[in-house]
Amino acid sequence: MVLKIIYFMLLKCSFQPGMDMQQIHRSHLLKKFQHLMEGIPHQGNPTLLRKIYTDLYITEGGRGEVNAEHEVRQIERASWREAAQDTPIKCSDIFKALSTQDKAIRIVLTKGVAGIGKTVSVQKFILDWAEGKANQDVHFIFPLPFRELNLMKEGKLSLVDLMQHFFSETTDPTAFTTSEHRVMFIFDGLDECRLPLDFHSNLKCCDVREPATLDVLLTNLIKGNLLPSALLWITTRPAAAGQIPQECVDQVTEIRGFNDPQKEQYFRKRISDENLASRTITHLKSSRSLYIMCHIPFFCWISATVAERTSDGSGSVEMPRTLTQMYTHFLIIQTSIKNDKYTERKEKDEEMIFKLGKLAYQQLEKGNLIFYEEDLRECGIDVTEASVYSGVCTQIFREESGLYQGKVFSFVHLSIQEFLAALYVLLCFSNRERNMPEQQQTSQLSALFRAATLHDLHKTAVDLALRSKNGHLDLFLRFLLGLSLESNQSLFRLLLLHTSSQSQSSEQTVQLVKHKIRDQDESDRRINLFYCLNELNQHVVVEHTDRSSGTLSVVMLLPGEWRTGKFKFETSEEYLDEFDLQKCIKTPEKDQTELLSPDDVLQKLMQSDVFTSSTSAK
Repeated sequence: MVLKIIYFMLLKCSFQPGMDMQQIHRSHLLKKFQHLMEGIPHQGNPTLLRKIYTDLYITEGGRGEVNAEHEVRQIERASWREAAQDTPIKCSDIFKALSTQDKAIRIVLTKGVAGIGKTVSVQKFILDWAEGKANQDVHFIFPLPFRELNLMKEGKLSLVDLMQHFFSETTDPTAFTTSEHRVMFIFDGLDECRLPLDFHSNLKCCDVREPATLDVLLTNLIKGNLLPSALLWITTRPAAAGQIPQECVDQVTEIRGFNDPQKEQYFRKRISDENLASRTITHLKSSRSLYIMCHIPFFCWISATVAERTSDGSGSVEMPRTLTQMYTHFLIIQTSIKNDKYTERKEKDEEMIFKLGKLAYQQLEKGNLIFYEEDLRECGIDVTEASVYSGVCTQIFREESGLYQGKVFSFVHLSIQEFLAALYVLLCFSNRERNMPEQQQTSQLSALFRAATLHDLHKTAVDLALRSKNGHLDLFLRFLLGLSLESNQSLFRLLLLHTSSQSQSSEQTVQLVKHKIRDQDESDRRINLFYCLNELNQHVVVEHTDRSSGTLSVVMLLPGEWRTGKFKFETSEEYLDEFDLQKCIKTPEKDQTELLSPDDVLQKLMQSDVFTSSTSAK
């Protein structure tokens, strides 16, 4: 039935005579998905997806339970998890049943943190099908991103109407019959869905011609009341996975991003200068906080962009060593690109960055990753001016008549949003004459704007982050502390951003974080505080992973003190390779929270004879 409707729709397209409807549809998808706008959708020079694409690590992912903790924390957990614990799955094979499954798979739910490669995986899946390379048992694939479904006007429409709107100008689809052909719908970005998806109360709908709300159509498609033979692929960030009832999902997969070999493969593909690519890889491996983030393809893109722009042309590169430095360089690079392209501007960079920061802060509080024109206007941002800053705030929209019109906006990645939000808070503190929006006076984070000193601001931010159950302020805190350093603020002066630097406050903050580490019982909280010290240029953590037990012994070496504990964490290639601190320091568990001199620690370690390399011993 639906295939006959689609046939009439596709015949209206202006393709070569003699092409059947499947060929027409393949050609349409091939034209749409063969290019990748890396990092900046619909902006800049397109790159052939097949040329730049690097395989992602996809695994079987359990039952789709909700994970509300901060996504960077999830990446950090994944970085130490033993690969042998996972069942790798090729992207093209996600609808194939595992050996332990005895039923056909109709719905696949794929989880992955922001920027991990969900949309690119969808794009590659469609491209392989359109080129005849995979999943040829499927006759038609129809991608319906949630961010575009969000823009549909309110009212009722049938599934036929929905298909006609998204895939063609249609003729009267009254004459059609049922078909045995397989159809696949791909719903990318469940976390961006603004529909209620009320599986409990929505009415049942079984007729593709019956008008209903979009929410009713989607829930009945997922339940199998509409087109029960159709395949559905839904992608989502982990926190939104629970919106789909578990009984509706046949297989859950998780995109884990790049494993270590894939990271290296990406940089060697992305950076044409082999010497620069090698230096970039070596540098990132030397900084654990950066190398962990390289599981995220988007962060690899940022790192490659910064490496290329900071290289002196001879292959030599002085790259950032902290997340804050990396994102600061990225913002400066994107702003300089904008100034090269647009010599006439209505506002200074400072004013526009402040407005983008305000937008980032407000949307971060609301938990929104996408937003609309009215959100920009509330922050005083002109839509045209925002598009000039396309490296930071992308514009994804379709302008056409019909069921919907509008523009959708998002920051290129959640971490960019958190960075700009932290920069906004610091700018507000440094420029007290700016008026604070009313929202900030009553919001959860309003205490940040009542801080009298920079140290008070840091203390408030640390306390707020520690009180967060899911760690959603962890990365925001790292950025806020890192941005307060004079070395980072000197970079922002290139953008005429006026910030206040107080070296005494920075030292007070270092002592504050150390004190909080001593007081924390939760491993996750301590780990993020360790990272905060790294952002403050206090590179003090010696780490070790015991993969057999899944635990880590961490030593924090500070002037005149040390601290140890077991955490689930990951090691840096620069640091100690393989030893169990609990075996070489024979002290009761309760005594290991006490501080000892580094000489005592080193003596115990050297006497323990548990190092695996002379380099580590040194």
